[in-house]
Amino acid sequence: MQLYSDDVRLPDGRQVEGYLHLETPGYAVIVPVDRQGHIGLVRSYKRGVDGVDVQPPAGVLDPGEAPLASAQRELREELGAEAQAWHPLGSYVLSGNYGAGQAHLFLATGCRTVTEPDSGDLEEQQVLWVPAETVREAWAAGAFRQLGTAAALGLALEHLRRLGEPGA
Repeated sequence: MQLYSDDVRLPDGRQVEGYLHLETPGYAVIVPVDRQGHIGLVRSYKRGVDGVDVQPPAGVLDPGEAPLASAQRELREELGAEAQAWHPLGSYVLSGNYGAGQAHLFLATGCRTVTEPDSGDLEEQQVLWVPAETVREAWAAGAFRQLGTAAALGLALEHLRRLGEPGA
């Protein structure tokens, strides 16, 4: 993580001195959906929410790694799964004013378990395959506490609805 203080010229010509810019690594968030319309989630400790939380698989891009390759790796590591099809949901900065890294969001459909999960994370993780309607209700109620999770789930649920896929 690096914090910069830059002098920036705005489009209207004004100069802003000491405008902060935060650089953090990019990361991928994957919303995996199996053939029965269940969404794969991980229950684990997250420092940012200072407690146990539920979220789709996600992780930091390795240096030089493409976002899709990172998403495929994270799906295998955290859920032990592979997907039949990948649907990019967009790439977004976390803060319009400060940057703070880029989130690359994906929907992975036709998922199936191929191996035991092996995330290598510090905390024990529990894999949950939850009916999409249950996830949709939890999402609508504001139950997810991480912005990347809420955004990825909302975009994925809408994409599934438009595709008429299981889980829509």
